[in-house]
Amino acid sequence: MVRLRLDLGYDGTDFSGWARQPGRRTVQGEIEEALTRILRLPEPASLTVAGRTDAGVHARGQVAHVDLDEESLGQLDPRGGAPAGRAERLAALVRRLAGVLAADVRIFRVSVAPEGFDARFSAMSRRYAYRVCDAPGGVDPLVRREVVWHARSLDVEAMNAAAVRLLGEHDFAAFCKKREGATTIRELQRLEWVRDGRGLLVATVVADAFCHSMVRALVGSLMAAGDGRRAVEWPGEVLAAAVRDSGVHVAPAHGLCLEEVTYPAPDELATRAATTRRVRTL
Repeated sequence: MVRLRLDLGYDGTDFSGWARQPGRRTVQGEIEEALTRILRLPEPASLTVAGRTDAGVHARGQVAHVDLDEESLGQLDPRGGAPAGRAERLAALVRRLAGVLAADVRIFRVSVAPEGFDARFSAMSRRYAYRVCDAPGGVDPLVRREVVWHARSLDVEAMNAAAVRLLGEHDFAAFCKKREGATTIRELQRLEWVRDGRGLLVATVVADAFCHSMVRALVGSLMAAGDGRRAVEWPGEVLAAAVRDSGVHVAPAHGLCLEEVTYPAPDELATRAATTRRVRTL
């Protein structure tokens, strides 16, 4: 068996999220179907992803892995020619995937994963960006699928002052949809807003991992502080309460994009995966 790392991106608009669901179009389902078809696998391919994204959320730095029988890559050899090397086969797989997959999902690179690599558990951090337009006239139509319009003017300084109160390792239960048996303890490493050259407000959000709806709930609370509906101290007070707050509105999905997943050095991958698998406590 060989473990392959896939670096990929997608426009989440027309997907029902990452995770495979019966009767729905999902990113995982599309890629697994394409791999199974191209490599003529006897059993459907099964992907493990760095971070499952919700319906409508985009990614340009997503990472997944798949375990395959080395012989299945022989399907990528030139017809009638000598067997190709592994690097040639993987390059051919990228080209074949580009020809089979719809234009809203792309596999940028396929490589043999180092020993101990796990796309999900070996990850050190995930970096998301959330993009908002608060211009009175609304969002540029050409970027409407990735930028959310907020009808009120937003104060970047106020949002950053509120964000500082959320940094560090905490129980983010107030900003997560609880899942049975899953912890809501996370380490929020970076949460910062800037106004870019186009006038858009862009939040950079980095954590070791995120629980369900966490990024969008954090963004929603900070925008409430940024437009004056809530005090700057309010998001921190919600965090301290550690219970889901009905006042926290989850921001729309289409403004969110997974930008990057980082991993440790190859010789630390297995150790990182083992650490991540432990249930955390404060």
